[in-house]
Amino acid sequence: MSADTRPLGRPIKGPSALGGDPRRFLMLTRTLAVMDFKLRFFGSALGYLWQLMRPLMLFAVLYVVFTQLVRFGGGQQTPFFAVVLLTGIVIFTFFSEATGGAVTSVVDRENLVRKIHFPRLVVPLSVVLRASFSLVLNFVVVAVFVFGSGVRPRLSWLELPLLLLIVAALATGLATLLSALYVRFRDMRPIWDVLLQVVFYGSPILYVVELIPSERYQHLLLMGNPLAAVLQQTRHAVIDPQAASAAEAIGGWERLLVPGGIVLAVLVLGLWVFNREAPRIAENL
Repeated sequence: MSADTRPLGRPIKGPSALGGDPRRFLMLTRTLAVMDFKLRFFGSALGYLWQLMRPLMLFAVLYVVFTQLVRFGGGQQTPFFAVVLLTGIVIFTFFSEATGGAVTSVVDRENLVRKIHFPRLVVPLSVVLRASFSLVLNFVVVAVFVFGSGVRPRLSWLELPLLLLIVAALATGLATLLSALYVRFRDMRPIWDVLLQVVFYGSPILYVVELIPSERYQHLLLMGNPLAAVLQQTRHAVIDPQAASAAEAIGGWERLLVPGGIVLAVLVLGLWVFNREAPRIAENL
């Protein structure tokens, strides 16, 4: 008589990326993000002001260097160079914090991942959400500079939330992808640190795209770097309507499909890889 090898009851599923309860997923993401944001400044005398000081100090150094010492840019680039520079720094700071902080996020929460059954995607998404809190605070300073520079409100300002949402989608895709890969490949952190520097200098933050001598290279920059396209459109829509829009600078609306496609592909790839790796994250730590 052969033994009955049929499984008893339903098979037990491993931890997934999303879980089965959307409300619980959103609550956990928000809770982790708020807790990390508060702990980040716990015991600090200046508290949240440090979040405002970091981009302001970087802005002050770069503005002095490129307008007073090196004489690169300033009024020769655009009458709103200071606002363009600060806005670019603030948006890149969000992108850097969201992606760079997410790289090690799952490994940093090893004790939580090993002991508690919860949707694993909460971990990298909470890092992106925490960086979003900082972005909102930093944009208060940007608003002061915008109005102080004589920029007048326009209907095109309504584009800003959509543009920031595109950056957040790109950051989310990279955050989920990098956090999943770092569990297996610890070289991802130094590699991404280097790539972040490439993205910074490959985006129109310290310069404007009009300074690129060749239109061909200008188009390649905007098509290959979605962040560059977002920064150019932000400059046109929010700061300087005389500046070329992203569509004009890239050579036509149809070419915007390239950076848009990159954002979508990165987001889908990141979520797919993380969802695939989620059940095995604990055993790979």
